[in-house]
Amino acid sequence: MRSVPPSSALAAARLPLISGLARRTRRRGLLPPLIRLASVRTTCPTAALTAALLTLAHGPAAAAEGETPERTPAVHALAVTGDLKYGPGFTHFDYTDPGAVRGGEVRLARVGTFDSLNPFILKGIAAAGTWSLIYSRLCEKAQDEPLSEYGHLAESMWLAPDRSSVTFFLRPEARWHDGEPVTAHDIVFSFYTLVRHGTPFYRTFYADVDTAIAEDERTVTFELAATDNRELPVVLGQLRALPKHYWEARDFTKTTLEPPLGSGPYRIESVDPGRSITYARVEGNWDEGLPARRGQHNFDRIIYDYYRDDTVAQEALKAGEYDLRAVGSAREWATGYDHPAVREGRLVQAELPNRRIRGMSGFVFNTRRSRFADRRVREALAHAFDFEWTNATLFHGLYTRTESHFANSELAASGRPGGRELAILESYRGRVPDDVFGEAYRAPSTDGDGSIRANLRKARRMLREAGWVVRGGALVHEETGEAMAFEFLLARPSYERVVGPVRLHLERLGIATTSRTVDASQYYRRLQEYDYDVIVRAWNQYLSPGNEQRNYWSSAAADTPGSRNYAGVRDPVVDELVERLIAAQTRPEQVATARALDRVLTWGHYVIPHWHTTVHRLVYWDRFARPAVVPMISLGFPETWWIDPGRAEALEGLR
Repeated sequence: MRSVPPSSALAAARLPLISGLARRTRRRGLLPPLIRLASVRTTCPTAALTAALLTLAHGPAAAAEGETPERTPAVHALAVTGDLKYGPGFTHFDYTDPGAVRGGEVRLARVGTFDSLNPFILKGIAAAGTWSLIYSRLCEKAQDEPLSEYGHLAESMWLAPDRSSVTFFLRPEARWHDGEPVTAHDIVFSFYTLVRHGTPFYRTFYADVDTAIAEDERTVTFELAATDNRELPVVLGQLRALPKHYWEARDFTKTTLEPPLGSGPYRIESVDPGRSITYARVEGNWDEGLPARRGQHNFDRIIYDYYRDDTVAQEALKAGEYDLRAVGSAREWATGYDHPAVREGRLVQAELPNRRIRGMSGFVFNTRRSRFADRRVREALAHAFDFEWTNATLFHGLYTRTESHFANSELAASGRPGGRELAILESYRGRVPDDVFGEAYRAPSTDGDGSIRANLRKARRMLREAGWVVRGGALVHEETGEAMAFEFLLARPSYERVVGPVRLHLERLGIATTSRTVDASQYYRRLQEYDYDVIVRAWNQYLSPGNEQRNYWSSAAADTPGSRNYAGVRDPVVDELVERLIAAQTRPEQVATARALDRVLTWGHYVIPHWHTTVHRLVYWDRFARPAVVPMISLGFPETWWIDPGRAEALEGLR
């Protein structure tokens, strides 16, 4: 890997035994040359260094007694706000079943292709499962709490009373799949490698981390530049560990089809590039008995087969080529499974409750394009989408309109702002549209009868006010002469039937549009480079939103290739609200700030909102069992499901 010249924080990646106390003391100018020299020697005894530093900072008595200043007890878990659901003695998460049967294999499908096994970089398209199955994290996220992390690679954590640092104490039994121990040096290496060479997400997600320090083989400390970022210690627990001894001999910045080394529940068993990847469960893996993993990862093998076309993938399921399909198309759900196997109960069509917060999804305007720079234009164009007709005619009435960036949660703005939410917005009066002080955003609606003349008349009026007029049947800007024309870039043909009616309505406004459906690799490349006019995208949201919002909406992310600021939002008020959300110290403050941000974003009209559902729609062969509890923030598949031997045997007998 290319070496990086030492500089403050970056150099710390190669100073693995420098202690947090040493660094804080050196910052204050109190560290003498002898101690400073000892602190950077990777072979120096940690105990001796600590004793010397304690002597320096607190006198001989403190060092002799082995005291650690300001050291409160380490904890088994971290949470952003509120109490933890699971205490130190918990045995398993409620949404798992410790009695789950282990064994068998599950075959799943993906549409598209892949050309890399490195999911952490922008280059290439990573194979399914590479991010989640072969790597372990410092902590495991509980799927039935807003945001809490329970020790995984780390057996305990310590958060400084002033929140200036967080320390993770690694489990001595943690091992890479080659038998080498997972060390603090691996964690430091992982952090700096991801921040330097990973996707832009990591740079924004960990922007408030000052330094990562390996204090000894099992202790890693992150010193924090922002002590008011309450989420930061928790999201550091989400850091996935990379093996330093493996990657030091390889170029992390390049795509690879060599199965990488991990420490997670699975290893890559075989790869058919672009077509299939097989994961084998690591028997007796070091973490199998941990409370945060008990009852999970029950399949011996997980296989992902790739299909070039979604229709072919649907038919392959009915032919028994793979085991389970999450159905995203309402038409497919309503009409696609009139099949003997479904009628006989061998192929199950099931709806499970979906309690997840729903982020915004829709047609996203690329405001980097001059034609979409005016908020009034974006608002006008939204009137060309007839959701009510689309839902009734194309979706069999199965969807609800999404009108918030935090839909299906208490974080969504509703009614008129009041209390703390209003106070936050008042500080931006004059810098945000007046609409944000009125009723919460509602998308343009129709009677659903297919006639949207009233909406189009309103759109024409808005466009005229924004300087767009019809000349010779075409909508042009009256000053620049620029014609209003753009392309819908699609990744799946299934969206063509949704886009078609929208394009007809836009044509009535004098707007020339095209629609282009491209393969996965081309779509991904154009997405990273922001080479599009309008796309269909969605943003995942969390019950405790925080650092990821920078990657979604910040001005810095708008100019960073590969970020998720698809719309190119560049608004100082949004930037400030994102930082306020990250720094929220209480749950009420977090909720009020999220609602304020929601109002500013929705009234910014960056998206023509789409739809969501409150159920998981699944079709699967009747060979599975699952826990009685569906997690609050996920489906729980494949992590918590297992193969029921009786059902599997009966199914085989009927085939």
